[in-house]
Amino acid sequence: MTTQLKQVETRRLYQHIADQIRSLIRSGGFAPGTRLPAERDLAQQLGVSRPSVREALIALEIAGSVEIRQGSGVYVCRVPDRSSSTTAAMGESPSELMQARAVLEGSVIVLATALITPDGLAQLRETLDAMCTQVKAGLSPLEHDRAFHVCIAEMSGNSVLVRMVAELFDERHSPISSRLSGHAETSQTWQAALEEHEAIYRALEERDPLAAQAAIRRHLKASEARWIEAG
Repeated sequence: MTTQLKQVETRRLYQHIADQIRSLIRSGGFAPGTRLPAERDLAQQLGVSRPSVREALIALEIAGSVEIRQGSGVYVCRVPDRSSSTTAAMGESPSELMQARAVLEGSVIVLATALITPDGLAQLRETLDAMCTQVKAGLSPLEHDRAFHVCIAEMSGNSVLVRMVAELFDERHSPISSRLSGHAETSQTWQAALEEHEAIYRALEERDPLAAQAAIRRHLKASEARWIEAG
């Protein structure tokens, strides 16, 4: 008789940190409405990075344990039940996701620069113009943002890379990334992202692979920072 084994879930760092913060709330006398220590202080107490603490707090906010008030702090909504001591997975770590994208797309754009065609460049310009129109109208240009990155991948001529770029981009729709985006994305941050896309386009237009690689990595690093520093 064959024993059916259950697949072991690999827990992400933010889940472990969220569990520790939940324990801190229970043991530290943080009643509902109480403000938690600042992210920087929590990071120091727990011996982890501030981005990891922010992701953990977002996970706790999704679970309804805390409320993040921009410019004010993080407040306890309810003391966590002792029976629910573990945090559920809510998607990939947003900071790790952006780091992975920088590695992947930084390599993809080098291939794209070597194989770029006038038609491909025109399509990229059209996508960027559509993004600009949305930003000026105060609307989210997320659809055009995705098209821009996928278009660059398509220029590489490698369908596997196209799929990987698209899948990593779409991970931003996970619960934790979506909530983090909700805190971080404003007309100002989208304007900054648009300017970074323009720099990427100019490097591609000049057929400069090193400049293109540097531009897309700067953009993704800046996007990660905007997520982390929100609030």
